[in-house]
Amino acid sequence: MYVPIMAVAALVLTWGRDLPPPAVVVVALLLGAAVLAAVHHAEVVAHRVGEPYGSLILAVAVTVIEVALIVTLMISGGEKSQSLARDTVFAAVMITCNGILGISLLVGAIRRRVAVFNPEGTGAAFATVAAIATLSLVLPTFTTSSQGPQFTPAQLAFAAVVSLGLYLLFVAVQTRRHRDYFLPITTSGKVIDAEEHLDPPTTRTALNSLGLLLLALISVVGLAKGISPAVESGVAAAGLPHAVVGVVIALLVLLPETIAAVRAAVRDRMQTSINLALGSAMASIGLTIPAIAVAMIWLPGPLLLGLGGTQMVMLALTVVVGTLTVVPGRANILQGGLHLGLLAVFLFLAASP
Repeated sequence: MYVPIMAVAALVLTWGRDLPPPAVVVVALLLGAAVLAAVHHAEVVAHRVGEPYGSLILAVAVTVIEVALIVTLMISGGEKSQSLARDTVFAAVMITCNGILGISLLVGAIRRRVAVFNPEGTGAAFATVAAIATLSLVLPTFTTSSQGPQFTPAQLAFAAVVSLGLYLLFVAVQTRRHRDYFLPITTSGKVIDAEEHLDPPTTRTALNSLGLLLLALISVVGLAKGISPAVESGVAAAGLPHAVVGVVIALLVLLPETIAAVRAAVRDRMQTSINLALGSAMASIGLTIPAIAVAMIWLPGPLLLGLGGTQMVMLALTVVVGTLTVVPGRANILQGGLHLGLLAVFLFLAASP
């Protein structure tokens, strides 16, 4: 309960200041504590509202804060920030569709020999992620109305509307029309519509956790921004590409969902883990691109969204491997290892393009 409040207090004390190395260490420790607190309170809220609403709440909350962080850094970042949104969103897709999904499948397969999930819901989620990612991150490289990997204002507005529309359509399918497709199932295929042996928290407890979750997420992003100059300096000192900054941002922002997904896999709730992974990827694109499109009304400079050749190959390989993973509705340690291998390739190429 006290960690989010302490993190917010630290955020207020350090906001807009140059931090010496000892302060950076303290902020980093509070950042890690805030991440763990966010996971705990998200699980309380999720237990109260049930699936798939619980994973949806965490995905949307984290993405809203991610958007705020990207916009804040773009305002003060100059020319180097023109591709920050692309780098962060692409990193989020790679981390969720390969990292979170891969480690969840690996944990589930080790626990049950075979990780079992619903192919109808998982396939629909993955198809939506692939469509929105291609529309927002691949097409800008091939359009001819403007120079460089960017949309014209009209194209950006259209892409934002379509991305948001597809995301909202998916949410409607996930929460209402085909909700059972996104509920955890047993190894025999039986739907689990409620947590067993656990009474849900009271409404008051859930509301308190919701408020503390928002405080924790705000402090995570705010503290991450506070130490971002140190991260950028470290990246530059190491001679790494500036795109690594976007990878670091995505790793920090997605850490709460990663921990929550692994915990769900340990509890044999593979569908919940997959909902978190793919829901986070979808929200990262479907909400971030429209928000950035609106922000570009007053943000200076162009918005570079189109991926390069190496990145497009990684995205295409992720889509192919992910499709083959989700279609059967069952996965073993090989599929988990494949996705984690693709994440390792992405991280290596981000540092050494």
